[in-house]
Amino acid sequence: MAIALRAEERTVGTQGQLNKLRQQGSIPGVIYGKQLENPTSIKVDEKELLSLLRSHPHALLEIDVPGIGKQPVMLTEVQRDPLTRTVVHIDLHQVNMNEAVKAPVRIEAVGEAQGVKEGGILQLMLHELEVQCLPNEIPEVIEINVAGLQIGDNLLVSDLKLPKGVSTRIDADQVVVTILVPQKDLTEEEAEDAAVEAVEADSRAKEANMDAVHTE
Repeated sequence: MAIALRAEERTVGTQGQLNKLRQQGSIPGVIYGKQLENPTSIKVDEKELLSLLRSHPHALLEIDVPGIGKQPVMLTEVQRDPLTRTVVHIDLHQVNMNEAVKAPVRIEAVGEAQGVKEGGILQLMLHELEVQCLPNEIPEVIEINVAGLQIGDNLLVSDLKLPKGVSTRIDADQVVVTILVPQKDLTEEEAEDAAVEAVEADSRAKEANMDAVHTE
């Protein structure tokens, strides 16, 4: 289901005029699409936009395009100030509801892993998954059940249960979540480094086994 985003048409202005627009609490943007004779310049409420970016940054949106009416669109670019990281401009594109689109979807681990109960550390290696599906079928989140994982276990992209009509081209053998061996005083950064090292070691071991099979 599309999320409504209010917008107003604006004239193309100078940098000074755009800065004044931002000071007034609006963010300038442009809508692109085949049904538009030309890209349409708009402005949206900053607070509404920031709330959307926090909760549903890749969702299907419904925006009232001046002169055309309500149209399904998706955010394709969010420009930020390099120093303050505040949003300064957005790009949106119209989408065809009958054509598949690509969109990143958040991955969420559910359940308590057995390995964690025994002192292991759960490390999410893939936080988002790029999926391909019709615009109105984009899932809000992809859940992965980790309850059965022991220390040293991994779950792969191939283990994800995607909704009907939703697919991904991400490597099926890519690790999504792993349970690390417990270590004392391990910082979050160190845990992530250890997880990457463990996954790479496991991958090298599998490749070595395959080479051994091929040479026999």
